[in-house]
Amino acid sequence: MTKNNAVVPIEIPVPTSQHYSYPPPRGTDTKYPNYKKLLNQLELGGANKINSWLESMKASSPTQTKNSILSSSLVMPLEDETDEWIEEHPSALFKFEEIMAMSKGKKIVMFLDYDGTLSPIVDDPDRAYMSEAMREAVRDVAMHFPTAIVSGRCTDKVLSFVRLKELYYAGSHGMDIVGPTKGPKHIKSKAKEVLCQPASEFLPIIEEISKALIEKTKMIPGAKVENNKFCVSVHYRCVDEKKWDAVAEQVKSVLNEYPKLQLTQGRKVLEIRPTIKWNKGNALEFLLETLGHADSSEVFPVYIGDDRTDEDAFKVLFEKEQGIGILVSKVPKETNACYSLREPSEWPFFSADCNLGDENSSKVQGVFMIDVSK
Repeated sequence: MTKNNAVVPIEIPVPTSQHYSYPPPRGTDTKYPNYKKLLNQLELGGANKINSWLESMKASSPTQTKNSILSSSLVMPLEDETDEWIEEHPSALFKFEEIMAMSKGKKIVMFLDYDGTLSPIVDDPDRAYMSEAMREAVRDVAMHFPTAIVSGRCTDKVLSFVRLKELYYAGSHGMDIVGPTKGPKHIKSKAKEVLCQPASEFLPIIEEISKALIEKTKMIPGAKVENNKFCVSVHYRCVDEKKWDAVAEQVKSVLNEYPKLQLTQGRKVLEIRPTIKWNKGNALEFLLETLGHADSSEVFPVYIGDDRTDEDAFKVLFEKEQGIGILVSKVPKETNACYSLREPSEWPFFSADCNLGDENSSKVQGVFMIDVSK
């Protein structure tokens, strides 16, 4: 793998009066919806019953009201359970000093999901625009820390939304990774345009199944098929819940003809991907290695995401006891993240005024939050 991108560390001074252990304490979350178990029922090697598909589709829905029954065996947590979950996954805003203390003396690398993290979740996926304030905040972060957008969208689509050339982009759940074409201060040489495409051989199949799914779902009002180059997304956000079984039936009928593809699920979206062992967690590890931080104890990755597919990246960080994962969610759910945020507008941004000269003396003079809700 290419390691030609040198990163200049930026140290953040933090109060030394308190000591914070790593990793932060975290509970087991056994009482919250187990999406992994439900997904196993969805995959082709599992039960393959449409009612299992519907149960998982409903479980991933963020629109259910608190305490409403999602299925005969799946209920949203009560208020006291919500409080317990927040204690186990505290707000990153309120624990900002704690996070900074853990990152002291280390090289911060930022990883960001797009939908639901940098932009709000909207009915039409083609209109998931980020605000100008959010774009400026991301640009500010990328000026001082290596920053990557890791999304289920195809790279071209998310790049058209973000419009920042100084970032790394890992589209199609990390199966299409490109480097920055505009060099921020911390990168001494330009990265190669394409860094990694582990599923290139699947491109003809993805194109074929995309067309088949468009044909199969065109009679279902609100259903939308999105070709994300290395995966296909079937959105049912705008489909009447009574028609979700029709969506599941059509996706299942098409997927049965493609044994080299697998089903995964996000928030009101069914996603068809190659069966290769590659996900957002693998993309995170690849980018850290590309940046020269493989197996380094001196790096502090921060991954912020809102969807089930981001759990692969959260899991990597938690198991390595390296950096932190931050889940953006209004409701408690099973997660490998250590911290939480409720809204994209709560996303924490670092702003820096770095000293010039000796690299070892470079430091962030000010760390504060930017209000991106305006």
